[in-house]
Amino acid sequence: MELGIASVAAITVIAYLAGMACRIVSDDIIPNKAIPVICGIVGAIFGIVGMYVMPDFPAHDFINAMAIGIVSGLAATGIDQINKQRKKLN
Repeated sequence: MELGIASVAAITVIAYLAGMACRIVSDDIIPNKAIPVICGIVGAIFGIVGMYVMPDFPAHDFINAMAIGIVSGLAATGIDQINKQRKKLN
């Protein structure tokens, strides 16, 4: 059984890139606390797109595809936070 891990990782990478792009913009336009929400929304959108475009995508219905996308998008925020916390320890 294929789980489509590569497609989920691709959504995480795209959402991470969207979050990094938001950080470039001034805090007056996009505050830092909005970045996880933006990553989740980007993930949801690409989760739905992935369901239709990727043959090995792990979801075959709208709600599960959106949920997988949201979790993947929020995982991008978690990856960023892990890197920040690791730098604080050093």
